[in-house]
Amino acid sequence: MFDPLYFILVMPFFLLSMWASYRVNSSFKKWAGFRNSYGYTGAEIARRILNQAGLASVKVEHVPGSLTDHYDPSSKTLRLSDDTFSSNSIAAAGVAAHEAGHAIQDQVRYPMLAFRSAVVPMASFSSKISTILIMAGFLLMMFMGPLGWYIAAAGVVLFSIVVVFQLITVPVELDASRRAKEILQKMGMASRDETVAVNEVLNAAAWTYVAAALAALAQLVYFALRLLMGSRDE
Repeated sequence: MFDPLYFILVMPFFLLSMWASYRVNSSFKKWAGFRNSYGYTGAEIARRILNQAGLASVKVEHVPGSLTDHYDPSSKTLRLSDDTFSSNSIAAAGVAAHEAGHAIQDQVRYPMLAFRSAVVPMASFSSKISTILIMAGFLLMMFMGPLGWYIAAAGVVLFSIVVVFQLITVPVELDASRRAKEILQKMGMASRDETVAVNEVLNAAAWTYVAAALAALAQLVYFALRLLMGSRDE
């Protein structure tokens, strides 16, 4: 059913998420067509940055997909996607440096990365079950009253863990991008024009995390308000 409250609270942030996703994809595609000045592939850039930082033990591997790049703290492995691993584009250089930034965060024990890693298992579980409990609870509230409310409330509590994870992700990703920009400049691996391009790609990527966090927070507020309205009806 159409809910005006949901439309007012949540839809603007879902539209922001769609815009952010479009922006990061268009920025990456734009600079994927320009070769970086050294001709290094994303894998080579990541390897050089890691070695320079004393992280020779961190593995650099290929992972299938588009923009599926990530760093895995548990296995000390940096994984680069099809678009990054073998590409010598400016876009690939920026993404590879960003992921290397995560490895450096791990090395220096950046608190927010450690916090996010600790939250991952519970956030993964919560994301799978919270929406089911919330929807089931709201439906049961129409027939079983208090029992449905408690089920929905349990789902909202679990969903709040997902929101916390999304909020933690924002500073972690912004810090990794900051490190990437500094590293590329210090190592002389990006000209002034290339720095502008890398900034465009990484700043666009940052918006996806901000938008996702805001959308999740808006959903949490919506669910909480619906719970309060449900409790008044009891």
